[in-house]
Amino acid sequence: MRRTPGVGPRWRLLWLLPALLLAACTAGPQDDGDDGPGPDPAPTRAPGERWQPRPGLGWQWQLTGKLDTSVDVPVYDVDGFTTSAEQVAGLRKDGRKAVCYLSTGAWEDFRPDAADFPKEMLGKGNGWEGERWLDVRRLAALEPLIAKRLDMCRDKGFDAVEPDNMDGYRNDTGFPLTADDQLRYNRLIAKLAHDRGMAVGLKNDLDQIPQLVGDFDFAVNEQCAQYAECERLTPFVAAGKAVFHVEYELPLGRFCARSKELGLSSLLKKYDLDAWRKAC
Repeated sequence: MRRTPGVGPRWRLLWLLPALLLAACTAGPQDDGDDGPGPDPAPTRAPGERWQPRPGLGWQWQLTGKLDTSVDVPVYDVDGFTTSAEQVAGLRKDGRKAVCYLSTGAWEDFRPDAADFPKEMLGKGNGWEGERWLDVRRLAALEPLIAKRLDMCRDKGFDAVEPDNMDGYRNDTGFPLTADDQLRYNRLIAKLAHDRGMAVGLKNDLDQIPQLVGDFDFAVNEQCAQYAECERLTPFVAAGKAVFHVEYELPLGRFCARSKELGLSSLLKKYDLDAWRKAC
């Protein structure tokens, strides 16, 4: 996620209770936006085939709280660890595509595989409780750990992956990461997802879009309107690839018109990323 000092509570700080609730039954409607007609049934994925999301798709991003499947959009982006295979199957049965959220560039002490990451791989805190940057130069050590997580996403039936914290080289990680280090790691993540038949999104990392647009199937961005950066995402749209975008602090009237002009799939969300949303 975008590292914005002094913002409201982040979803990971609410981990324990939402992790229990997310596995519960479907909640009531939480949608304050209008995304038009509902999704068509999702076809079964053939071997070696992966989803290619196109610009303008409606979506829902929910990482905390009881999973609300009543939002009438074709794409759901949900937590890979706390979302069950049964919930993914339910989304797909309803014609939705399911995106598996994972943190691939930062370690999280609350994940079930946290002990598998060597201590020397853990850097400085990234500003959120229980999280530390990973040394993404250590490709040989990281690959089997991330591959196992992607196996989990595949085995649960996810169509795609949203790998988070993919721009450590631009932060104070505790490691001398370079842009080339980040490119190598990000391309590894894309390959691992593709090898498992899943699409993969580039999260933020705006500076490397020109080099990575060909490796990733879509983009996920936070707050490009607030920081006057949305035009930098247009290479994805020009390539026929979706850009899933959220704002937290701007009202819809401040960014929706421009988002539509650029072909972005834009939402207003709360920082805790529960079911609440307003769509452009």
